[in-house]
Formats: sequence, structure tokens, C-alpha cells
Amino acid sequence: MVEASFPKQTIRQCVGFSIGGVSLGIEGAEEEIVLDPQLRLFHAQLAQYDIQLRIERKAEIPHLEGTKLFDSGMTWRLYRQESGLRFDFDNAIHGDQPYKRLFVDSGFQRGTLHLRAQFFLDFPVGPLGYPLDELLIMHRLTQECAIELHGVGIVGPDGATNLFVGHSGAGKSTTARLWTSLHKVEILSDDRIIVRERPARELQPGDDPRQIFMYGTPWHGEGCFALPQRAPLQRIFVLEHGHGNIITRLTRSQMVAELFARAFVPFHRHEYVESALSFLEQLADSVPCYRYSFEPDQRAVDKILHFHD
Repeated sequence: MVEASFPKQTIRQCVGFSIGGVSLGIEGAEEEIVLDPQLRLFHAQLAQYDIQLRIERKAEIPHLEGTKLFDSGMTWRLYRQESGLRFDFDNAIHGDQPYKRLFVDSGFQRGTLHLRAQFFLDFPVGPLGYPLDELLIMHRLTQECAIELHGVGIVGPDGATNLFVGHSGAGKSTTARLWTSLHKVEILSDDRIIVRERPARELQPGDDPRQIFMYGTPWHGEGCFALPQRAPLQRIFVLEHGHGNIITRLTRSQMVAELFARAFVPFHRHEYVESALSFLEQLADSVPCYRYSFEPDQRAVDKILHFHD
């Protein structure tokens, strides 16, 4: 087979973004590292990134052997390699070959992303388009005191900062739209929030290194709320549809179990699961958590605004 030729790229640049206190830099030719719209809001140009990726265009991405660790059943598979991990992304519509492949070290610090050139010529999308951007951040969070949760983060009109977590259909986007229709608030995200300690690299003299923050992400829900901001986390509410807008305090063990069930955790390594559970136990000792059985109207918002621990 004759390998297709492409213009040699001599000028490379680096573009970066930061999500949940984790920064990621992408090095490549200008046309290779265009960020998708949802990532542009999280753009960050830094001297050094937590994760550094190098992009390389390839005419073909051949089949490779490896120990399969996880199969999403749809768009990506994870393999163990001698030098770390390999993610293959494919789609049956676009042929048998992966349209992109990521080699990354086990600490999620350095990696190389191979792009099948013809695919990206036919489909002009960003190389880190979902789910790769989220997979990188999610795995890197296992190295830190942090976790990603299904939730909507709201900074209220009174400055109170509440996180409402819930499974799909529990009312996260409904809650976001309800609050914005009634008050001037900030919605960090209406679907996925990162909760973590303040990163050590962001600490200033006098800061409490164990203070818990919630961060907005670009992976929004139906309401399309996404902000590149953070806020100190004061309370967590586990959402469920019900009657009477009833708030019930959860015990430490209940809180850990409820949040873990709504967390994004890479389950293919027990160390990642243990890290997530350890952080959730720390979170349970720092932030109060309640079950909130609510009805989607103004009274549900008023209940939270007038609530005291």
C-alpha cells in the first residue's frame, strides 16, 4: 500500500485549557489543535500544563495488540501498553480503523495523540472532542483529591453555593432553569461538576489547602449551562422528585454511597475506585449533605434560600 502524503508541518504551536483545576496543553500544527466550541470557554495559556499532549497526523492507524482493560461498547476502548495506556476511538460508520488513538503514561501527564488524517479532513472536528477531553480529566483527577459528579452547581443570589446531584432525569437541568428564571444566579454546570480540594499549584499564603471547591465543566446538560469558574462548596443536595420539598440530612455513610453512585470513576483499576471513595469520605467530613425530595416550582427554590443547617 502506498502511503498518502501530506504537506510537512514545520510550524507547531500549543493551545491549552483548564477544567476542574486540571490544565491540558496540546502541541501540534495550527489546523490540528482547534478547540471545539465547548472547550474554548475554558481556554488557558500556561507555561506548563498538568497534561501535555502531542498531536501527530497519520495516513493509517493500524490494528495493535494489547491487553484490553475496558470497552465502552460504543466509541472507545482502553488497552494496557508497556509504556502506559492506549485509548482507541472508532466508529463503524467510518471504517474498521480507529479515527484517533491516544498513547498516555499511567500518571496522565504526557501523551501522543494520533489522528487519522482523512477522517479529520472529512469531519472538521476538534481532536479532543468528547469523550476524550472528559476521559483525560477524569483519569487525571484520580491522581488528586478530586472527583467528577453528576450535578448542577449554583451560586445563589445570596452568595450561597450549593451542589445538587442526581442521576439522569432527577431534575438537574430543571433545577438550573428554575433558579435562573427566578433569580440572578451563576450556574457552573447543569450536568457535571468537579469537586475537589484547591490544587496545590493555586494556593496563596493563608489559603486553607483542604477547602473544598466545586468547578464548572464544559459537559453541560439540556440547559446548556457551563462556566469556567469555581466556588467554595457549602452544601450538597441529592435530588429526587417528590412532594412537599422535604430536606433530610444524610449520614456520613449514606452520603458516600449516594455520591459514589453519581460519580464518574474509571472502574478498570481498583486504585482509582479506592481514591474516589477516600476523597468522598473526606468530603463527607467537610461538607453537609441532604436528600432533597422536591417539586419543580418556586417553593423548591425558596426552601433552599431559607434553609439553615
